[in-house]
Amino acid sequence: MEYTVARKFTGAFTQQATLPAEAVRAAVSVLESGRLHRYNLESGETGEVALLEAEYRAWQGSRYCLAVTSGGQALQIAMRACGVSHGDIVLTNAFTLAPVPGAISAVGSVPHLVEITEDLRLDLANLRKKISDTGARYLLISHMRGHLCDMDELMQLCDGAGVSVIEDCAHTMGASWNGNRSGNFGKVACFSTQTYKHMNSGEGGLLTTDDPELVARATILSGSYMLYERHGAGPVPEVFAEARYHMPNCSARMDALRAAILRPQLARIETSIQAWNRRYSIVDQGLAGSKWIKTIDRPAAESPVGSSIQFLLPRFDADQCRRVLAAVAARGIDLKWFGGTEPAGFTSAHQSWRYMAGQDLPRTDAVLAILFDMRLPLTFSEDDCALIAELICEAVDEVMS
Repeated sequence: MEYTVARKFTGAFTQQATLPAEAVRAAVSVLESGRLHRYNLESGETGEVALLEAEYRAWQGSRYCLAVTSGGQALQIAMRACGVSHGDIVLTNAFTLAPVPGAISAVGSVPHLVEITEDLRLDLANLRKKISDTGARYLLISHMRGHLCDMDELMQLCDGAGVSVIEDCAHTMGASWNGNRSGNFGKVACFSTQTYKHMNSGEGGLLTTDDPELVARATILSGSYMLYERHGAGPVPEVFAEARYHMPNCSARMDALRAAILRPQLARIETSIQAWNRRYSIVDQGLAGSKWIKTIDRPAAESPVGSSIQFLLPRFDADQCRRVLAAVAARGIDLKWFGGTEPAGFTSAHQSWRYMAGQDLPRTDAVLAILFDMRLPLTFSEDDCALIAELICEAVDEVMS
């Protein structure tokens, strides 16, 4: 169905803010040196990657930090370092992106999905049941699209059941629950610096933990070539005594170029978080004015980072949802729908992850069938965000008229 519209948004949903001038200068300096490998250092030089690890550790409030090639590699290394082995069941959200169950499968373990609530958070009652039914001893929790469940209750549940928690914080860098940063609850946390995340190095990842032996194993896994003393946020050398003989080299080191452009972004991340949250609030309030749209409730304990926004259309069937996609597209809005039968770009649902056994998830499926998702890049002005909300409401009204 084609729509003729009077107003159209002309911005780009996939273009990120330009890198700070300091990042450009740092990148040029690394390129001029020719020393891109993290261990290719002059005598007495610390290196960009080690500096990034130390600075991120201080900002995150963790004891240790390891920089790697991607968020997906951080997930795989974190699981291996926690002891996940071939055939182990690893629980994770039914609502997540493909790299999360993909990482579980990549280390030879078995993804087992946990239902979500209508507010897109892990269903803790279903988690308790899945732990009991499967005997799983690992939970890779994906804070999908920046929505934190009750982390205090989650950790009480998992600690009581002997379940190790690995946090996927790709969408919650800088978010917190009851004042405690996302990533500081579980045994280890993984962050992404892929272009569409909160810091942009094209690809990249960070792993944080307070466990010295875990980070020693992770460092060897990342491919340290026994040069672990050159890391900026690692444990003392003695901690590596056993790990260096038992962990395989997975060649997942972050290079100096990526670290160099990340450090200036980290220095201004708090300003970016405030800017995202202002944009989120404008769109959220605008969408809440529609009688058809249900926005996502935010608990008082949660301090999010609103770099994307989600909403539900509870009274819409699949055909109406497809028409909404067409109506917003005609208005220049790049909206994603999780109810589609085929994966589209970064958006997919568990039915298309056929490298794992199919699972019965009726509550999640009912939510995904009416769930829409949209990026909020910092290239958008606050006026842009107000217009986008108006155009979405206008499109939804048009479909229902």
